[in-house]
Amino acid sequence: MFEHRYTDNSLSGLMQGKILCVGRNYAEHAKELNNPVPQRPLLFIKPSTAATSLLQPFPIPQNKGAVHHELELALLITRPLTRASEEEAVAAVGGIGLALDLTLRDVQDELKQKGQPWEVAKAFDGSCPLSGFVKVDHFDASREEVFTLHRNGKLQQHGRSSDMIFKIPMLLSYMSHTFTLLPGDVVLTGTPAGVGPLQSGDELRCSLEDRFTLETRVL
Repeated sequence: MFEHRYTDNSLSGLMQGKILCVGRNYAEHAKELNNPVPQRPLLFIKPSTAATSLLQPFPIPQNKGAVHHELELALLITRPLTRASEEEAVAAVGGIGLALDLTLRDVQDELKQKGQPWEVAKAFDGSCPLSGFVKVDHFDASREEVFTLHRNGKLQQHGRSSDMIFKIPMLLSYMSHTFTLLPGDVVLTGTPAGVGPLQSGDELRCSLEDRFTLETRVL
């Protein structure tokens, strides 16, 4: 059952743009995958077709190797951003929610070994299940955001925004100096340690502390 305290469900209808992502934004996650900690944000994009609902059961690819869950804090952009300052970037955040950055890990590992791009492993249709967004009139980037993922009743991931290598104001500003962000775009801010494979039938509980909790299932 989905429990929510969304102040404006109509925000969900705004999500129709691209999804901007950052890799290795939590040191412990980089360590668990034996990746170096980046010196600057490692960016990639998922298309709008990657978005699907996290509020209902969702499918995962079959016969493509391990499909890993990566729970992330998601931000909904509601103002255009181009070469923005950190203050301008934070002011463009109109909603906050959760996302699963689904990753074909075996495929990604093979691509990385060959020095090839990750899109096939990260940007496939349905690769970004999204919650709704809690409306925020004045996003407070200094507030500690705590989020968790339980799989089949067991805690898998526990993240804190304070543990991000690149904090939200800097990350948004940095993104806007390469990609113009438009209303309806979503920014994923990185995943904490604890990622792992999903299986059909898994029961998931995703929580954004003091904001909402939702339960869903993998088909």
